[in-house]
Amino acid sequence: MNNTDRHIPVLLDEVNEYLAIKPSDIILDGTLGAGGHARMMIAQLDKTGVFIGTDQDREEMEKTKADLLALFPDRTIHTVCDNFRNLDKVLADLEIESIDKALFDLGVSSMQLDDPGYGMTFRADAPLSMVMSKDTSDRIITAFDVVNDWKEETIADIIYAFGDERYSRRIAKAIITAREEKPIRTTFQLADIVRGSVPGRYANGPIHPATRTFQAIRIIVNDEFAALKEGLTKAVDALKSGGRIAVISFHSGEDRIVKQLFREYVDNGVVEKINKKPLVPKDTEVETNKRSRSSKLRVIEKI
Repeated sequence: MNNTDRHIPVLLDEVNEYLAIKPSDIILDGTLGAGGHARMMIAQLDKTGVFIGTDQDREEMEKTKADLLALFPDRTIHTVCDNFRNLDKVLADLEIESIDKALFDLGVSSMQLDDPGYGMTFRADAPLSMVMSKDTSDRIITAFDVVNDWKEETIADIIYAFGDERYSRRIAKAIITAREEKPIRTTFQLADIVRGSVPGRYANGPIHPATRTFQAIRIIVNDEFAALKEGLTKAVDALKSGGRIAVISFHSGEDRIVKQLFREYVDNGVVEKINKKPLVPKDTEVETNKRSRSSKLRVIEKI
């Protein structure tokens, strides 16, 4: 099984249709991941086209790079280990002044959720990390730091604001109580604390009760919302007239940022919306890939 087989790209047909890729395009994939969308995009390029993929997870990026080069040996493919918030530097280093298309598939990848090494899953016991890279050289904070060092009020605010968690105060209080006895070191510890702090009907519901808490802490640890604003702004700046940007979001906060930023650009006459309302996956896609159920796609074109 190669790297791309381990991930099902979300809204693939819709991204393909709305990006409207041309053979000579210069394409930026800001969230390369396992390369599911990349394969579709590169397949439409000819030898004059250029593909640039960025990802902050070096281990996964190297696997994907090998897969793509094997599949498309005659295409121009650049992969760069970096956060898409630094795409201006990435393009400058490659001596590329502008791009025709860009894709941002936000949030955490399926591999990162499934791999205990990232400390994001409550389905396996692992050291509490939630950093989107196994490279420790540039880490500032981890989930361990948040739950063991931050104030109760701050933790509650984070879980409420970035996880839409209605029981955020109860969860934060339970975290503080638990860490007074011993440090919270693993994903199972944190998940159990959350489960024990919420009502039974919520704890035993269809969605794991720790889902929103884990999501919120992950967003803070990786500074995802600030990176999103910065990356999208730089992508619009780098986009050629007639070029398009597609963004797939999975979280209401992410989608709100994308919606507001795109609206500002529309109001200022910089871009126009290609789809007036966000596109969502068809029922058939949700049936085969449950992780697609909350996804939304927004696309803009530069004037």
